[in-house]
Amino acid sequence: MNIRPFETMKPQLGQRVFVDPTALVVGQVEIGDDSSIWPMAVLRGDVHAISIGARSSIQDGAVCHVTHASHYNPDGHSLVIGDDVTVGHKAMLHGCKIHNEVLIGMGSVVMDDVIIHSNVVLGANSVVPPGRELEGGFLWVGSPARKIRALTEEEVAFFKYSADNYVKLKDRYLASA
Repeated sequence: MNIRPFETMKPQLGQRVFVDPTALVVGQVEIGDDSSIWPMAVLRGDVHAISIGARSSIQDGAVCHVTHASHYNPDGHSLVIGDDVTVGHKAMLHGCKIHNEVLIGMGSVVMDDVIIHSNVVLGANSVVPPGRELEGGFLWVGSPARKIRALTEEEVAFFKYSADNYVKLKDRYLASA
């Protein structure tokens, strides 16, 4: 089974959520309405919580995990993803907070205690080191990620387009099941 509890923690799925049969969602994971989890993605909420907002898309092979509480990090780090977020193929998100309307490029790595504000494009294969904060309204790229330029109006409009596109696609998958 690809959606399963861990100990007493059980995934909670909103309305019209699509989880591909090859994806894995385990533990304390909450997925908002109309979101989608695509093939081979892993959401492992075993030692802390994962929360994904509405109309967000976790693409193929992405890994979403958290950090446990310890004497090194008394509160640990949950993973929070807002609404209308597109997480690209093979991205890795670990114990970070991503606000609304964000595009995480393919192969990117976002580490513990990072905050990515709304209206950010994180370019493909970028790395955001622990504890960084990415200002909204900008394109960030590189390893470590650097602010390159302000987003255009067309790029900002793309966040809603991308979210809507994946809502429509997941609806097609749900209808064919």
